[in-house]
Amino acid sequence: MIRRAALALPALLLAAPARALSWRGRAEQGGLLRGEGAAGRRLALDGAALRVSPGGLFVFGFGRDHGPRASLSVDGAPRAIEVARRSWEVQHITGLPPAQVTPDAATLARIRAERERLSAVRAIDSAATHFAAPLLWPARGRISGVFGSQRVLNGEPRQPHYGLDIAGPVGTPIAAALPGRVTLAAEFVFFGKLLVLDHGHGVNTLYAHLSRILAREGQEVAQGAVIAEMGATGRVTGPHLHFSLSWFRTWLDPQPLLEG
Repeated sequence: MIRRAALALPALLLAAPARALSWRGRAEQGGLLRGEGAAGRRLALDGAALRVSPGGLFVFGFGRDHGPRASLSVDGAPRAIEVARRSWEVQHITGLPPAQVTPDAATLARIRAERERLSAVRAIDSAATHFAAPLLWPARGRISGVFGSQRVLNGEPRQPHYGLDIAGPVGTPIAAALPGRVTLAAEFVFFGKLLVLDHGHGVNTLYAHLSRILAREGQEVAQGAVIAEMGATGRVTGPHLHFSLSWFRTWLDPQPLLEG
């Protein structure tokens, strides 16, 4: 099982003027932290500037393999953050068609183009602040895969799993976990039919292996709106939703944040 640090990151208190910078979330590998109280402040994480909304909202996260420390700069003054380490499951998946484990040259070229397309939409830095809302479950069902697990496909080690898998019948409604704008609606080799939603400040959610896509690129969707149906497209062994959360190009663990 995955072990998580028991301590949430405490609020960071600033000196004069007497205003507090605070955030919700865990400073751990795979963690997303959503903050407030930064209006008029200059923030940077490990030297990279963070967007701060006019109302003082900000967000940042730590990848699966982030090191034990990070530095948050507030108006030029660095503050150390201890990033808790997590342990990860190893998941063995068998029965996949060989072409889905070792694709041919033409399929590899398509996969590379798809990765570039996905990377481009995940790099969007919009001013929206939908990321501040509670993260709702996009579907209900058996949890068949967790974030961070090392995947072994047909006996061959592959990259870690960067999402949460929720198994259910084909056609199960898929809802938007946060309000947002659809930045990608497509069909990929591995993800099958997928949607990506932008929630502002680099925060995205991804919904994959869909049987039907009901939202279109550029559409603004409300939280809880049905945007797709569960399926078994792409590289799968059965019908399920692959649900991912990311901060720019850093994949994060959505499971600790899910509510409702």
